[in-house]
Amino acid sequence: MISQARNVIDFLTKQGVEYADIRIHELDEAEHISTMKGDVEKYELISQQGYGIRVLVNGAWGFASSEVMTAQAMEQAGKQAIEKAQAASQFIQQKIELSDKPCVNSHYRSPCEIDPFSVSSQTKLKRLLQLDSQLGDEKFDYWGVSASFYKRHIIYVDSEGSEIRRELIELDAKLYAYATDIDGQQQKRTFVMPQYADGTTGWENLLNDAQIDHTQRLRSELLSLLDAPRCQVETCDVILLPEMMALQTHETIGHALELDRILGYELSYAGGSHVDLDDFGQLQFGSHKLTARADGTVPNSPGSIGFDDDGVPARNVTLIEKGLLKDAITSRQMIMEANAKAGRAIFSASGATSRAQSYSNLPIERMNNINIDAGQDGDLEAIIAATKNGILLETPCSWSIGSNRENFHFATEIAWKIKDGKIAHVVRNATYRGDSLTFWHSLDQVGDESTWQLQPVFMCGKGQPNQIMRLGHGIPVCRFKNVQVGE
Repeated sequence: MISQARNVIDFLTKQGVEYADIRIHELDEAEHISTMKGDVEKYELISQQGYGIRVLVNGAWGFASSEVMTAQAMEQAGKQAIEKAQAASQFIQQKIELSDKPCVNSHYRSPCEIDPFSVSSQTKLKRLLQLDSQLGDEKFDYWGVSASFYKRHIIYVDSEGSEIRRELIELDAKLYAYATDIDGQQQKRTFVMPQYADGTTGWENLLNDAQIDHTQRLRSELLSLLDAPRCQVETCDVILLPEMMALQTHETIGHALELDRILGYELSYAGGSHVDLDDFGQLQFGSHKLTARADGTVPNSPGSIGFDDDGVPARNVTLIEKGLLKDAITSRQMIMEANAKAGRAIFSASGATSRAQSYSNLPIERMNNINIDAGQDGDLEAIIAATKNGILLETPCSWSIGSNRENFHFATEIAWKIKDGKIAHVVRNATYRGDSLTFWHSLDQVGDESTWQLQPVFMCGKGQPNQIMRLGHGIPVCRFKNVQVGE
């Protein structure tokens, strides 16, 4: 396939294109298994193969994809991409330019001990049912376990001389349980299996004894919610645990700092950003406790894929340093457009975040791993002990975001009231809200390395047509001062 891909690029170069690349998914498999109340709820196996060809002609993109893997079909798809680029070039307002990148010949493989696709479906189901059996209770309406396994072998070749092979494996596992509380309202507890930055991403993760501990904790927490008092409206300190911190980071840092969104490309679909080009190097985004990164080099995360779909090697880019806005989530195309629009060199190189959901999609800016550096304010117990009046929040239940990511209102599955440095009791239906910049400026406690956790996100939507992307957030426990909470 490498030879065939190179031949296609040679053919396109002879047609006079300014640039061309091809992404061939030699293998693209997904297996989904779920249980409910001790029985099989769903089984699905998807296997596909195909490729996408992208060309730049007269400053415009053309793209075509196909599942027919012959050399002749690839050349035909290349011709279609050229025709589309020629048509598009008649309507563009600004010609597309691409920043420089290294020419690489490389091979990347996800860290994995046991390939999930080497394990029989029966064995997988047996393990999921074992976890399912630990979740159930007579007070629960329903409960279950789900696991999705992804495996992709991707070849990338471009007209600048790069040839890249990637073998990617991802595992998405969840626990859930629902029950009706004393007021007749439905309560739920869900749990997304975290990754371990220095670990692996294979089947071995579901064999970990920690998964049994997670089921027992989730079950116990849901039971405690059923007759817990409602969350009272007040202004107090808020401590966010990993799943909640992941959402906060995702929505108010990650999406707000996608450069294509800042340039207005998402306005008609998923909104814009309160950040503009003049803010870089000037805007105090949060308190001095906040340092955030777009880090595609974290070894074990669905956001770490070795190279983006522009063929740029993964990087660790500092987005916010001690509260100061420094950089964005960027691609080769958008940094050139942004620098031209600003009339100065804001961005020096692509952040390697141009990604496509599939071979049939055009790459766009997507989060890789939007992480927050661990701090020096101790472990979770130390942060709780330093809190006189606060609330501890975990797991998103619902979320609402301003059209420019300028404000938010999030609901959580579970919360614990903190009084005089100690957890007092569980509370139901907790929500919190804030203006994004004001909220990040209120960050006053950042947990140490013991609180830092890599939280995967497997359903991030963006773009037209919509593309679902998988990524991660490495985040510590954080405390924010004087936040409005309520039911």
